[in-house]
Amino acid sequence: MIYRILKFLIAIGIRLYYGEIRVKNKHNLPSNGPLIIILNHPNTLMDAWVVGMICKQPIYYMAKATLFDSKLKLKLLRGLNMIPINRQGEGKIEGVDNDDSLSECYKVLSEGKTLLIFPEGTSYKERVLRKLKTGTARIALETEKRNEGKLGLKVVAIGLNYSAQEKFRSNILIDIDKPRGVTDYLEEYKKDSITASRKLTSQFRTRLEKVLLTTETTEEEELVESIYKVINSRYVKSKDRKKGVQGEVTQMKEIKNRIDEIKILQPWIIEEIRIKIKSINWKLEKMHIRADFLDRKFRSAMFFRQLFSSVIFILIALPIAFFGIIHNILQYLLSDWLIPKLSTDVEYYAPLAVLVGLVIYPLSYTSFLFLGHYLFDLRFFGLMIYLFIMPISGLFAYWFFKYLRHISYKWQYMFLMVDRKDTMSDLQQEKARLKDLIFDT
Repeated sequence: MIYRILKFLIAIGIRLYYGEIRVKNKHNLPSNGPLIIILNHPNTLMDAWVVGMICKQPIYYMAKATLFDSKLKLKLLRGLNMIPINRQGEGKIEGVDNDDSLSECYKVLSEGKTLLIFPEGTSYKERVLRKLKTGTARIALETEKRNEGKLGLKVVAIGLNYSAQEKFRSNILIDIDKPRGVTDYLEEYKKDSITASRKLTSQFRTRLEKVLLTTETTEEEELVESIYKVINSRYVKSKDRKKGVQGEVTQMKEIKNRIDEIKILQPWIIEEIRIKIKSINWKLEKMHIRADFLDRKFRSAMFFRQLFSSVIFILIALPIAFFGIIHNILQYLLSDWLIPKLSTDVEYYAPLAVLVGLVIYPLSYTSFLFLGHYLFDLRFFGLMIYLFIMPISGLFAYWFFKYLRHISYKWQYMFLMVDRKDTMSDLQQEKARLKDLIFDT
């Protein structure tokens, strides 16, 4: 009961916090067990919540024992289907025994339920897929062994690709691989459990890399992201390119694959790419425009019409945005102030924002409802409409300020194209040369 209530509330929080949440190949996710879900782990608690949100069946989670450091937490988290495990180097938590926890995992899977495990073990905000622990493979193979290989246990790999995991209204692509059994390794496991577990773990890694945008190092990650930010453009049409977060991940994979090829065939070009990226970004910052504006076609009459229409829209939309600010700004600022005090780790920012928001926003909205009833004598239907409008107007206000920033870039671009056309032309050519250097080398 507690699990279902919290799943519902957290799902609301996730959908409000993130913008686009796209699930790719959802048909690959079984709706019943016995099933082990493996996934990458860049965003602490949020990773488990996101997968729990898209799964119909209840999920059991393996979690580090340090989360269960009091009797109250132990009781609460156990009610949320969380199974504690003492990790090497973190000491032992009273009341947590690894043998008992592993036995519970075998039992959960043998009963046809679903178990979620993070084979990396720890959470890091990066696209580097770290070394996988062999524990997941051992649990899968031991469960099949105890059921004489007749259980039909499946393992499904899920890749969580965040555009900017800690940022409000950023996007997520959830990519799901086909479920596979583990019995091919069972006979070897009976003879040599260590070797069989390592081989299965290697397969897990290959499957996770298939559904993820991964890099070998954080330096490579920074290079791929910096290239994407410069060459990506909403103003370049492509029939083959998908829209939204799926298109973003696809394009970044293409960049990553191309960088890998260049490193092998022409490694000296990598430094030239870094220099060009740095030069373009420096000029863009000085000019106060975005990189994608370099791909816009400029016609002064069209720009003036667009800007005039934008001014009219801003004047009309301003009261709605102001309403949203009044009803949401205090909660937003309070959350922004409180979360860094609760944890300095960026990996905890998004889950803490959702948890804090689930407390602060309902309390503040309830206060506004009381004021609405007291000051304006609003009745049930009026209060329900008021309650519905408050969060919607808050999201609109957030979008509205992003729109104002976009218009400011558009104004700046127009002035630059009129007053410094040659400089803009040089910068456009520099961006074109960067593309040629990466994709036509």
